[in-house]
Amino acid sequence: MRVLLRWTGRLVLLVVVLVLGLLSPVAYVETMCRPAGVAVAHTPLVGPDWQRPEGRTLLTYPEWHIVHAYADYGEVIRTADPHDYGFLSAIAGFWSSTCALSQASGPHGGFPWETKQMVYTIGVSFTAELLAKAAYEETIGRIFTLIRGDTRAPLDDLSARQAADYAVFLQQTPWYKWDFPRDAAELDTQATDSLRDRERRFALGAEYWAKAAYAQVIAAAVAAVGEDQLRLRAVVSDLPETTLAALPDVQVIETLPEGIVIEAPRYRAFTKLAATIAAAGGRFTEIAGNDDILFTIITDQLTADAAIHSFPRQGNPGFRHLVLVPVSDLAATLNALPQGALEHIHDY
Repeated sequence: MRVLLRWTGRLVLLVVVLVLGLLSPVAYVETMCRPAGVAVAHTPLVGPDWQRPEGRTLLTYPEWHIVHAYADYGEVIRTADPHDYGFLSAIAGFWSSTCALSQASGPHGGFPWETKQMVYTIGVSFTAELLAKAAYEETIGRIFTLIRGDTRAPLDDLSARQAADYAVFLQQTPWYKWDFPRDAAELDTQATDSLRDRERRFALGAEYWAKAAYAQVIAAAVAAVGEDQLRLRAVVSDLPETTLAALPDVQVIETLPEGIVIEAPRYRAFTKLAATIAAAGGRFTEIAGNDDILFTIITDQLTADAAIHSFPRQGNPGFRHLVLVPVSDLAATLNALPQGALEHIHDY
């Protein structure tokens, strides 16, 4: 009994240490990354029902950091192995960018508690997932790659393709809607009898089924509170109504002295739409009832003008820069970017 109590105490201590470790970045952001500046109110042209909190243009990035991390991971393992991916760098990138964005959020309404809950929850989950994955891939996974040798197994290539497809899916759709059981089934059908394939089938299969179970929990929680609005309204000037109405999935709502109100899809679709409007000579007066907006660009330079935060990518060349500009300057700024530099516009 004494031995059992001793090991139980050690286990409890280990759990406490792990929990405190996972929560330490949250404590750092809360204490060292406080918002600076005073919020400036903006009366929305589209009406209050279509205005989203302006600070969310900054604080939607952390979720997209995870999307980019999966894309980077897929690119790394396309030609290399999972242990070649910088798991700790991806985690550090999440929390360092969150810190920078929190500090910059003051003039845009700060870092509201409702948003903090979401950002901190996905951040802690992301950190735990990557730490667990790193612990496995840097030990057992690495051993199996050494046994395998330089010739990749079929499931090495399959898992790289699955990771890349998942990253593309996340650009427009919530992660919990991904078909993880399908990925697990693909492992079963394409695995050979090689030792590496058997290891990948077991390790990745367990990961996919765990994510499938967690996805069901998240989907049920989202269903209880309702999904986020998938469309936004923006005010565009310098383009005729016919041109805007002809754009894919765009609805013209009304004409104001400041411009034409359009309703458009959010997320990745909005990035492509905004670039199209800017290239056609249009100018944004307001987006989602706000007058400031964040976007990310990729360049070969360490820094970029007006960047809140910059850091290198993994698996791909270049550096990612988080840039905040007035909505009225967005079109001109996009048109001045080098070809292919724009990565994503963070609506709200």
